[in-house]
Amino acid sequence: MITLVLLGILALVVGGCVCVVWAERGGPRWARAVAAVTLGAGELLRSLGKNRSQDQPTGDGD
Repeated sequence: MITLVLLGILALVVGGCVCVVWAERGGPRWARAVAAVTLGAGELLRSLGKNRSQDQPTGDGD
């Protein structure tokens, strides 16, 4: 069951990436909308990753 969920997520990610490339080349309106959502989700995940890395100690051992 978990494999099917992961395959579904992978299909959504690949489909989003395809829409980003297609929209860059002047694809239909729905492809541009999907591309905008995909890019927005990527920015959200990137900002969440930055916040998470700032919360954890560096472990330099001053």
